[in-house]
Amino acid sequence: MAGDKNFDNLVLPMGTTLDRFITRNQAHFPYATGELSQLLRDIALASKIVNREINRAGLNNIAGTYGANNAHGEEQQKLDVVANIRFSRALVNGGEVCAIISEEEDEIVITGNNGSKYVVAIDPLDGSSNIDVNVAVGTIFSIYRRRTPVNTVPTQEDVLQAGRWQVAAGYILYGSSTMLVITTGKGVHGFTYEPSLGEYYLSHPDMRMPENGSIYSVNDGLFDDFDPSIQRYLAYCRSKRYAARYIGSFVADFHRNLLKGGIFMYPATLKYPQGKLRMMYECNPMAFLVEQAGGRATSGTERVLEMQPTHLHQRAPIFIGSRQMVDQLEAYMAEVPSRLAHAV
Repeated sequence: MAGDKNFDNLVLPMGTTLDRFITRNQAHFPYATGELSQLLRDIALASKIVNREINRAGLNNIAGTYGANNAHGEEQQKLDVVANIRFSRALVNGGEVCAIISEEEDEIVITGNNGSKYVVAIDPLDGSSNIDVNVAVGTIFSIYRRRTPVNTVPTQEDVLQAGRWQVAAGYILYGSSTMLVITTGKGVHGFTYEPSLGEYYLSHPDMRMPENGSIYSVNDGLFDDFDPSIQRYLAYCRSKRYAARYIGSFVADFHRNLLKGGIFMYPATLKYPQGKLRMMYECNPMAFLVEQAGGRATSGTERVLEMQPTHLHQRAPIFIGSRQMVDQLEAYMAEVPSRLAHAV
């Protein structure tokens, strides 16, 4: 039996678990003292619970709207609230986070863990309105080291940091399979969830975004509200017969382009002259990821990771994806003056 190759193929190794990967690579993490490793484990644990809730949403009556608005005046979905509670509890109880900013909270959440070194910015459930139609959604998170002294109450100084100061970032994609994609500044790695074992396994090591692509992701219904330079670039994409792919889940659209090559765009519009996506927990973490994978992220006027936030829920335009596609878009934008106020 030991020499039977057919039998050997039936028991191929599962691979490296997230926990083992973190343990093996902890020495490569910035400030490798164990707290960051535990924090990543806490996020992974919460994502498993949220994954379960999403899979049961239609049966547990937690799909649909909640009947309240979030900090941006947007109607909350029931699962927005559920995901926010699950991640907040995991981060508070894990003990490694002193403060949280969330899309679903008006103000900074002070965890009471004042001896902790890290702050987290999180969008607990990106694209949650897609739940009702069974389209992929996600979680986006960003981790910073606090600025104020340990054992003091954290302040806005700790959370309002430019993206270049991130020590880790990532997203969870709840789709046909659930994936956790993370970076700690040493490349990008993807882990796929095996629900029967309750473990994330390394499935996509050292992810790299193609230098160029033929996919563009944008809300085409807003075409008439875009700057002429953006309209011209979109006309170019159509002339090249690029594929238009957009489902309104930033995580899902970004993940596709990360694997296949492409560009995601959410420009300034007449309704949102400062952009729509939030800098701290949408733009910054994705920009950190894409740069670690070899791509680029710009607001149209500057590198996303260089932008200095001034308030928790600040918005920004973003153009993110394959390096050559972002370069070409910037060339179009440089040719035609903006008619919208891009300053944030």
